[in-house]
Amino acid sequence: MPESSAANSCTCERASRVSGGDAEVDALLTRLLTIAQTGLPKMFRQNMHAFAFTRRRCADGNVKLEGTSLRYGAIVSLGAAHLSEDDQRTILGGETAAKFCGRLIAETAGDTNLGDLALVAWAAAKLAHMGTAHVLALLRQRSLVTPCYTVEAAWALSALIAARKQFDVDAEVVTARDRLLRAFSCEAGIFAHWTDAHQAPWCRAHVACFADQVYPIQALARYHKAFGHSASLDAASRCAERICRVQGPAGQWWWHYDTRNGSVIEGYPVYTVHQDAMAPMALLDLHEAGGPDHSDAIRKGLSWMSYSPEVDRCLIEDELALIWRSAKRSGPSKAVRLIRAAASSVVPTIRVRWLDSVFRPTVVDHEDRPYHLGWILHAWLGGSDGGRRCAVVAGSAGQ
Repeated sequence: MPESSAANSCTCERASRVSGGDAEVDALLTRLLTIAQTGLPKMFRQNMHAFAFTRRRCADGNVKLEGTSLRYGAIVSLGAAHLSEDDQRTILGGETAAKFCGRLIAETAGDTNLGDLALVAWAAAKLAHMGTAHVLALLRQRSLVTPCYTVEAAWALSALIAARKQFDVDAEVVTARDRLLRAFSCEAGIFAHWTDAHQAPWCRAHVACFADQVYPIQALARYHKAFGHSASLDAASRCAERICRVQGPAGQWWWHYDTRNGSVIEGYPVYTVHQDAMAPMALLDLHEAGGPDHSDAIRKGLSWMSYSPEVDRCLIEDELALIWRSAKRSGPSKAVRLIRAAASSVVPTIRVRWLDSVFRPTVVDHEDRPYHLGWILHAWLGGSDGGRRCAVVAGSAGQ
């Protein structure tokens, strides 16, 4: 497989800092960046000018595209913004990131999902797109008055931070910051799944997922770097310390956490996007904002990408230019998570350990989604200051 321009030298500042000169880590990051740039065009549905929801291996063994996704297109735009215009066009059906972002903006309306709105606004602001005002107005109408998932609240804050240089968002960004901070438990070091506790069903009120941790870490770190706010940096740092403390022995970033004490309720699935993109992205943003350095944990997480002991293999498929989604348990989907959530809601220390031997995590989820490859680009080529981190991808995103 020919290497992409971003991966060719892998002179990215972030990659160099994390690898510390380790040839194996450098080779893995080069491999990931290559797959991101060669795999994304295979996920683009040219006839629809949109990214698929997923690229999945079917029963006949063939890999096929399914659905479309506005939010995944926005995440790819955030990642592609770090590439040269030529590389952007290769990924985005012949268009630059800004041109493609214009299509995403045109699809937004008052009833667009809040998470989708936030991500499109974030991408538009990052690209300084002329349509940013439109989608930002929709985000302002919805995001600050609607109880929502913590992930959506974090994306909304990141979008507002990105828009601050073009628009007066000072009042909204403080409101968004405070809403996110209210979802944080200082005692547990964990963010809740919902910004309003009344949204939570009784058996899941104490359960939060990995995404509920990394996106707030990222958003609050960026807020501190932009505005200077020690409480935001402290919450982000405490959460990062907690997820790193309970990281798995092979580098696994576990899936479900207890918001009462910070313990792991259920570890699986272990998602590849957490290992090679989301965790590095958040922890690197935190360090660049003045928080602690968790490079050791990042490298440990990356080592799981080279070899996943649960499935006794690597989940990267170079020839297909994709990365399988996760190592998950056998048996009914979500069964173990639901049982452990319900049991621990009654007795916090109960984990129903016998489930581990019945539903073993030996199954590969044979799909890959565009946001995974988009976050790889954003995590390793980006930076919390919005600047580019890879010398080989200089160039601006045109309209």
